[in-house]
Amino acid sequence: MIVSTLLAGCATSPASRFYTLSPVQVAEPRPSVKPIAISIGPVTVPELVDRPQIVSTIDANRVSIDEFARWADPLKRQIARTLAADLMQLMPGSIASAFPQRASDNSYRVSVDVQRFDSPTSGDVTLAVIWSVRPPKGNAVEGHSIVREAVSGSGYDALIRAHSRALASVAKDIAVAMQSASGQ
Repeated sequence: MIVSTLLAGCATSPASRFYTLSPVQVAEPRPSVKPIAISIGPVTVPELVDRPQIVSTIDANRVSIDEFARWADPLKRQIARTLAADLMQLMPGSIASAFPQRASDNSYRVSVDVQRFDSPTSGDVTLAVIWSVRPPKGNAVEGHSIVREAVSGSGYDALIRAHSRALASVAKDIAVAMQSASGQ
């Protein structure tokens, strides 16, 4: 009895796995745009997913928090970094960074309020974002993006790739608003 208790205490726990969102390679032709400076932030996310562990949606009233599947950086920072990289692809020559780095009076400021960041155990990821683009001169353009992206495959790798593709769709909406605000 004592030996089995000691052996159980020495058992190793599963290794933690760390995940990051990533920009999505733009496959379509990019229009010529005047290069601009873009500052992404602040970014807010629901408190439920604002944690190191990846939170999966089981159903309307239940979630699963995986202690061993974790975000490599805080989710807010990853969203800002990924949107910045996506926008630089969509708007060639532009320089985008996460706020407050390189924020200046001449940069377009993009604030992002993530309303939903659903990671289902099966089905599509859902990303609902309210965003605002404030050009250096002129009025802010506000928008709302709701994206459902199919999870191709199983496991967290497929789930994170789907979230990255969903963020690329949000970046496209923001890029259109920026081009409209700049008169291009």
